[in-house]
Amino acid sequence: MFDIFRGRMRDLGHVEGRTVVYEYRLGAGSAGSPVDMATSLVRLPVDVIVTDGGLRIAQAAQEATRTIPIVMATAPGDPVGAGLAASLARPGGNATGFTLLSVDLPPKRLELIREIVPGARHLLAIWDPISGPQGRVSVEQAANQRSLQLKIVEITEPAEIAPRIAVGLDGTTDAVMVIPSAMFWNRRQQVLATLAKSRVPAIFPEREYADDGGLLAYGTDVEDNFRGAAEYVDKILKGSKPADLPIVQPKKFLLVVNLRTARALGIIIPPSILARADEVID
Repeated sequence: MFDIFRGRMRDLGHVEGRTVVYEYRLGAGSAGSPVDMATSLVRLPVDVIVTDGGLRIAQAAQEATRTIPIVMATAPGDPVGAGLAASLARPGGNATGFTLLSVDLPPKRLELIREIVPGARHLLAIWDPISGPQGRVSVEQAANQRSLQLKIVEITEPAEIAPRIAVGLDGTTDAVMVIPSAMFWNRRQQVLATLAKSRVPAIFPEREYADDGGLLAYGTDVEDNFRGAAEYVDKILKGSKPADLPIVQPKKFLLVVNLRTARALGIIIPPSILARADEVID
C-alpha cells in the first residue's frame, strides 16, 4: 500500500530523494515495540509520521511525540474513543487521518457469511491484539446478536498464524472471519494457505485477500485511504495543522467475490451477493 502512497505523493509533486525522504519502521509481527519504533523516528527527527495498522500503532506514535504531525492511513475503530483526537471534525491534537470503520463492518460480514452458509452456527475469528480491542468487541457483539457460537483465536506473532488457526478449526467451525490486522494483511498468503486446507468458507476485511484466493472480502477501499493520507501529508508539509484536518470516515466499501475459490470449496454464491458485488473473480 505504500506504493500507492508514494505514487500519490509523486502526483502531488514530491520527488523521492530530492524533495522528500521516507523512513520505514515495520512493526507488524516484527521485533521491537511500536513505541520504540515511533521514538526512533522522533529522534531523527521526521516531519510527519504516517501509521498503518491498529489504533495502538497511532497511540504509540502519539506517546512518542505530541508535536510531530501523525497521519493515520488505516485507523480501525474509534480514534476519538481511543484518545487520539478530540473529535472527528476537529481532532485538536497532532493526529488525524482516515478510518476503516472496521467496528461497524462485522455485522455486515456476518450477514454475508450467513447468506452463503445459511445454517452457520459456529464462527471462528482470528484477531491480532495490536490492532486494538474494538475489532474484537464488535465481532463479539455481532455474533451474540445473531446467536452464533464464537471462538476467537488470538495471534500475536507471524509464527503463530498456522498453528493457532489449525487449533481453532476444531471440526465444528462453519465459517471464519479475519479481523483487520496489518500483520495478517502482510502475511495473507500464509493465512489463506492455512484456511484453504480446512475447506471452511471465510470472509476477509480487504479486497487483496480475495484477489489472492480468499472466498469473500468486504471492507474499506484501503487504496483510497493511502491516497488520502498522501494528500494530508502534502497539506501538512505546506503548512496545514493536523488539529484542523478532519478525520475522514470511508464512503466506499468493496465487496469482492472469488468464484474460483467458491467452486473449489463446492459453494454456490447466491445471486443476491453476486448482484451486489463490486467485483467477481472468475
